[in-house]
Amino acid sequence: METHVILVQIAVILVAARFFAEIASVLGAPRVIGELSAGIVLGPSLLGLVTPNDALQLLAEIGIILLLFEVGLETDMGRLVRAGGRAMVLALGGFVLPFLLGFGLCYYTFGLPLIVSLFVGGTLTATSIGVTVRILEDMGRQASREGEIVIGAAVVDDIMGVVLLAVLYDFSISGSVNVENTVKVILLVAVYFILAPVAAKLLAVVIRHIHETSEAPGVIPVALVALVLSFAALAHFFGAPELLGGFAAGIALSRRFFLPLGLTLHLDSSFNRKIGDQMKPIIQLFTPIFFVMVGLSLDLSAVDWASPFFWTFSLVIGATAIVGKVAAGLMVKEQRYVRTAAGMAMVPRGEVGLVFAELGRAADIFDNEVYAAIVIVIAYTTLLSPFWIKVYYRMYGQHFPPVRTAREDEPEPGARPP
Repeated sequence: METHVILVQIAVILVAARFFAEIASVLGAPRVIGELSAGIVLGPSLLGLVTPNDALQLLAEIGIILLLFEVGLETDMGRLVRAGGRAMVLALGGFVLPFLLGFGLCYYTFGLPLIVSLFVGGTLTATSIGVTVRILEDMGRQASREGEIVIGAAVVDDIMGVVLLAVLYDFSISGSVNVENTVKVILLVAVYFILAPVAAKLLAVVIRHIHETSEAPGVIPVALVALVLSFAALAHFFGAPELLGGFAAGIALSRRFFLPLGLTLHLDSSFNRKIGDQMKPIIQLFTPIFFVMVGLSLDLSAVDWASPFFWTFSLVIGATAIVGKVAAGLMVKEQRYVRTAAGMAMVPRGEVGLVFAELGRAADIFDNEVYAAIVIVIAYTTLLSPFWIKVYYRMYGQHFPPVRTAREDEPEPGARPP
């Protein structure tokens, strides 16, 4: 594709994302709905003006990596750790329940082959951390108790999804599971999450020194974008999703991350604020491209809307996809409003579910009907989740604990860091 065509497509995506996000806001819907809708309108589902390509996919990847960096930057590591047990329960429940329910329905009720049933179950385990985070942000609940549980669970869910994808891919090729490869992936991801935040914290001290001594403007955004993208590439090398590299870098640069073994390399609050302020315009530029690309990837024109199997299968699997995640939320030891909201926030499949579906299609595991049904289930869960989550908060918002703001978390002047 010629350069000028790609440039026009990028311009169209940015304008359409903003336009539809504004419409969504006026209608009282989350902005992410507008950006996803922009992708559906521009893509093969309706107008066919923009076709997903490698250049747009790269920009979308940068968008989600930077979004997760922002999430990590605004995360209180201590509170995230305290939510760790509940996040792990939500992640495991949201992984195991949809997988078993999806596999059981496909294999025993619909009579699909074993490998097809396994791939459908694997697709239902997915949670789109990007869509989930944006929904919570639109609701003003990203820093809430349920927000921290969901973010922790979504990170763990993404890692387990990568491991499951590797296992299913081996199984689809050889008919058996390569235990050695699976263990290797798990160990590499664990090593990355131990070392990456420490390395990022050390590099941040260097960046601050350069910023304070350099007379050239733009040191912080240039250095941090380079740092975040490098950590994303490193995450891929270790077998983890690239977007988790951005999250690890953000966590390390947050005010509440401290190095292990008593080491104290603190970044002062003013520098932390400069990081957030100078990175925000870049994040706001790239992030909408990611959500539009999710909409572009949903080719709803290819669906056989007249097929009885399609409707039966997609509705049953769609209900399973929702019930499995919400039920996992109910397993969390929290007040019922918080745990219900946490389960609902884990429902969107988005780009993570599409990765599973596309792999199944490319490997000739899914036929056209099953693939179309899976795509529409991903569309159900991704496009409708922001609506019912917003309705839920509108109905029961008074029962939720208040969101603690960054100002409330600031230590007293002169106080020693924890």
